[in-house]
Amino acid sequence: MTEPAPPPADAARFEVTTSRQFTSWLGDAGVSLALTTYQSGKVILLGTNRATGRLAIFERTLERPMGLAVAGDRMAVAGLYQITTFVDAMPQGSPPAEGGWDGCYVPQTASFTGDLDAHDMAFDAAGRLVFVNTLFSCLATTSETHSFIPLWRPPFIDRLAAEDRCHLNGLAMRDGAPAHVTAVARSNVADGWREGRRGGGQVLDVASGEAVCTGLSMPHSPRWHRGALYVLNSGAGQFGRVDLGAGRFEPIAFCPGYLRGLAFIGGYALVGLSEPRGNRTFAGLPLQEALAEQGALPRCGVYVIDLATGDIVHWLRIEGVVTELYDVAVLPKRTPSLIGFRSAEIRRVVSIGA
Repeated sequence: MTEPAPPPADAARFEVTTSRQFTSWLGDAGVSLALTTYQSGKVILLGTNRATGRLAIFERTLERPMGLAVAGDRMAVAGLYQITTFVDAMPQGSPPAEGGWDGCYVPQTASFTGDLDAHDMAFDAAGRLVFVNTLFSCLATTSETHSFIPLWRPPFIDRLAAEDRCHLNGLAMRDGAPAHVTAVARSNVADGWREGRRGGGQVLDVASGEAVCTGLSMPHSPRWHRGALYVLNSGAGQFGRVDLGAGRFEPIAFCPGYLRGLAFIGGYALVGLSEPRGNRTFAGLPLQEALAEQGALPRCGVYVIDLATGDIVHWLRIEGVVTELYDVAVLPKRTPSLIGFRSAEIRRVVSIGA
């Protein structure tokens, strides 16, 4: 394969600053981060420059990137009308390429879904891609002959309809299978979730269809990690866990932003923060009151939270054209790159299977 080109010139339109030890912590973990921001149409990879020890930033422009799914050398990205799976063309252990890149994610397959407003995604135990089809209020998988194949829908949704009834958005996998989802409201009418933004949010158990936690404000990004279910109470700026026995949300940390995107590195959670938009979707949320009480302004970036103490131990902040994030994922390479669709290099990068 050939050397990936550096990011395009418009990368300078946003700035990234970090806490003093964020980059060294990420480098010591031997991994990197992938972020999506549909608001500005970018996939951003954050790693560590081996030569300088400084933060390495690589970004590409995609149409409305949202959910991320990572498994082994594969990374799937949900876009405006397609889900693209990228494959790392540099095997684990390969020497870094010129420029220091130790990974190069190349687009290999795409499923054209139409505009389903696909949110969270994950690969199941069989390698099948499962995604939240928000427009049709269901979980779905891709198809070679159709836009999608429905897999599951909440019991209060009586039929498949392109109406975004409950704003189903988040997906937690457990043992390689869908286990929990988040919905902004228990609604069975078109666009009915908007009336439940402040306290109508629920976490649902996929197996039973029952709610395991209620009373949340626009919850997102449920994740199963080390025997516990974590979730973002986004409209209140809270990261926490769900006590499944009591059916109760237990806050762990407040973050000054609208929260979406959750990943883990060992005993640490990585939470994505966004600046709320000034429209009716974000107006009147508990987050506004919490920010005022804390004397804080909303920010865009990533917080690293110690699960044992709830302390914010590291942070990354993004300013400029990027004001919102959707997803955060951990990649198994220190300094990855990504082949995009809007430059000539996609014609030149070729990998050969064994």
